[in-house]
Amino acid sequence: MATITASREVVPFPAAPQSVEETGIPLDLILQLALKSLHFSGELSGTDLCRRLGLEFHVIQPALDLLKTQQQISIVGGGFVGGASYRYRITDTGRTRAALFLESSHYVGIAPVPLAQYQAYMHAYRVSVPRVATQERVRQAFSHLVISDSVLDQLGPAINAGHSMFVYGPPGNGKTVISQAIHNLLEGDIAIPHALEIEGQIVRLFDPVNHEVVVTEHDENSLTHLRAGDHRWVRCRRPMVMVGGELTLSSLELSYSPTTGFYRAPVQAVANGGVLVIDDFGRQQCSPRELLNRWIVPLESRVDFLTLQSGQKFELPFMTMIVFATNVRPAELVDEAFLRRIQYKIFAESPTVQDFKTIFTACCRDLGATAESGLVERVLLDYYRPRNIPLRGCHPRDLIKQALSLASYLGRPAHLTPDLLEAACNSYFVNDREESVVYA
Repeated sequence: MATITASREVVPFPAAPQSVEETGIPLDLILQLALKSLHFSGELSGTDLCRRLGLEFHVIQPALDLLKTQQQISIVGGGFVGGASYRYRITDTGRTRAALFLESSHYVGIAPVPLAQYQAYMHAYRVSVPRVATQERVRQAFSHLVISDSVLDQLGPAINAGHSMFVYGPPGNGKTVISQAIHNLLEGDIAIPHALEIEGQIVRLFDPVNHEVVVTEHDENSLTHLRAGDHRWVRCRRPMVMVGGELTLSSLELSYSPTTGFYRAPVQAVANGGVLVIDDFGRQQCSPRELLNRWIVPLESRVDFLTLQSGQKFELPFMTMIVFATNVRPAELVDEAFLRRIQYKIFAESPTVQDFKTIFTACCRDLGATAESGLVERVLLDYYRPRNIPLRGCHPRDLIKQALSLASYLGRPAHLTPDLLEAACNSYFVNDREESVVYA
């Protein structure tokens, strides 16, 4: 899980609730989480319980008082500065009850955020989200890539509009890298709940793999961890989630584990507020039509509909920019109705000869290599042209890496020569010419 410095707050970070009512979840759920935490720890101070549940002590105190009355926990020590300093220990009666709670759900940890509070936050976020993909910023974000101005001028408006898009074109021209660079143009932080409470069920939303935590100066300097806002939420950078051929229709629905008794959010919910890149679109185990049929309503209404095990349906905000990166022309994958809903189609064109030379020079610099003068012109003339090989943006990087590997094997310096580059081409490109038979 990465941690980065705060950029800019789009919507005020949720304030810490000051009562059970303000949490939006029932007292019984707070009681369950407190008892299960004590079940696994045996003994905790009031402050430790606050940290584990993400709530301030005066919010969880009614639950602790009720557990004491029912003789399921006891106070075994502590200071004289209030209940937060007391040490609480679970009793045998408490363990029996905790075991019953664990039979239905193994969720232990930060208290969840009710769905209504998450919906309200995401609505405010959608209204306030900055759209700052100016021509200058787009060129800066893509400065490490060799892309024509016409392509960049298509990307900027699409990012500002927040609409999903196709990025298509021949393989090797940087569609995946373009999709990833779009993430750099999304400004502002976003608050993501550790978990959601929906109809009494827990849905884990925060994903330490895909969410980059943002630490503010206030958080770092705060003496009391819980005073920096509602710690049921995590301040993160706007997410980018990338999936490829492994994507299935089940990945787009709630994932329920009978073993743990709670749900995990689908991939598009994890990407909410950011970018979801579908790499190699069209190569998934499900057909493109099935995949887009699942999203045809959310793409237009900006609301997703998910279903619990009980059959109960609920609405989840759909504020995800989906980038479909594919080698296949969009019209060959889906029909006109889908193309209308995905309004932006960006063609990742092949590099010109001059672009190819620019990429080659940049890759030499990045890889610490030097090259003979006129080497690129020579390989294009002697190797590419006779074999009618189309230029691709990935070729310079790949060929230079192979040539450097060969140079290292031969004990030669990192200096590219015609023989090294020709050998790299011979091992990189497929030779599909028919074999000629020579008889002595």
